[in-house]
Amino acid sequence: MAYARALRVGGVVAACGGLLLGCTGGGGGSGAPPKASSDASPSGSSTASSSARATASATPWTDPAREPKTTAQAQALIQRVISGPELFGTGVRRATPYESDPGQWAVLGDDCVWRLEPLPEDALATLTRHFEVPAAGGKGAVRLSATVTVHRAALDASWEQARMLEEDLDCTGQTLREGERLTGLQSLSFARGEGGNTSGDDLLLETGQCVSDTRGGPYPYWWQQAVLGSVVAGTSVCGGKGRSEEELNSLVAEVLPRMLLRVQQDIGASAGSTSDTKDGGS
Repeated sequence: MAYARALRVGGVVAACGGLLLGCTGGGGGSGAPPKASSDASPSGSSTASSSARATASATPWTDPAREPKTTAQAQALIQRVISGPELFGTGVRRATPYESDPGQWAVLGDDCVWRLEPLPEDALATLTRHFEVPAAGGKGAVRLSATVTVHRAALDASWEQARMLEEDLDCTGQTLREGERLTGLQSLSFARGEGGNTSGDDLLLETGQCVSDTRGGPYPYWWQQAVLGSVVAGTSVCGGKGRSEEELNSLVAEVLPRMLLRVQQDIGASAGSTSDTKDGGS
């Protein structure tokens, strides 16, 4: 739903034939904004101390001491992590609008319609960027996005991921805005080490079709979102007339793993501490 969320902010495959992070040696996907809902967090989480939350949500792969503690720190991390057109390859350019309102993210209602709401308390900062491959040679335009959200603690990021999966199951068809829809959505989730996921604590994949009253369709739609510590990153792609799945996959297959590598470089645990945790040093 990364693309879906990106569209909202801006205005499954069962096998390795599609856009699977592990199956391509790294991931790609569709970037959309997360559901803002404080009541989906564990009871009392919004009032727990930051130190308690960080301790409870620590993973072997990141260092809570290196994770952002303020909005300014989170925004700086996002700028270091989020993708630009060059990471999608040649021929990709900024779309209009290019960046989302950093004070808002998209919320999926019970009616499966996306709406913008203020950023919730458990998130420090978020940003979605929008890209496109222009129509050319008889082929339609392709729409792409990348999203990065930094939460106050890894536990909050995990809850965002859980909410997204629940939304996918409840809403296999979604309205992004008037005249923009997603249909036939299917999802899979992989923990680290499962399904080829070697980059994030948890990986969520979604496939379906994107349909537009102005652009036509249905066209292939893919989205991937991964959690690493307190950071959630996602990428999306919505195809166009005459665009093959292979063509779309080539645009996004390596973008998400590159973003996750940047997150790891920024807040990752040292090799020694990761090894100690994996070895069960208790």
